[in-house]
Amino acid sequence: MSKLLKLDLACGNNKQKGFVGVDVTKKGTQADIEHNLLTFPWPFKDGSVSEVFCSHFLEHIPHGDGYHDPFFSFFDELSRILKTGGTATFVCPYYTSVRAIQDPTHMRSIGEPTFAYLSKRWRKINKLEHYPIWCDFDVVKMDHSVSEELSGKSQEAVSYQAAHSWNTIYDILATIKKN
Repeated sequence: MSKLLKLDLACGNNKQKGFVGVDVTKKGTQADIEHNLLTFPWPFKDGSVSEVFCSHFLEHIPHGDGYHDPFFSFFDELSRILKTGGTATFVCPYYTSVRAIQDPTHMRSIGEPTFAYLSKRWRKINKLEHYPIWCDFDVVKMDHSVSEELSGKSQEAVSYQAAHSWNTIYDILATIKKN
């Protein structure tokens, strides 16, 4: 069997060591492969990828026509190329951070519940099986980068501030696993 790939999707100039970089352009980036991640299918075989890293891309995915959403297409395609048990880690600006809205190219906000839609079980429980998405992922890790003022504070203090204040959490970090 051939060696499985590790991909850094939308790598820009921050490609992870040991990963193959993919971006919309090679020019001026560390990308090894030039491909628009919103053009499907991606140039990878089914189940040929063991791990994905993707930082600051999901928030750039535009909304679809209200039913067919490129966000769902992105995760269905990710599911196609990942091996069963393969993981993908995402870093995105948190929805209550100015980082989520300051960039005019950001199209959507990302929070913990966003990743629930990627689970078949969750969609079934919430009677959303009619959504046009077939992938099945479980969240295996959820973390956050917090403001300097809260660094080192208790989880309770961070949770309280996150529920009541903007700019408490800068980024959300989520790792999902393909079922």
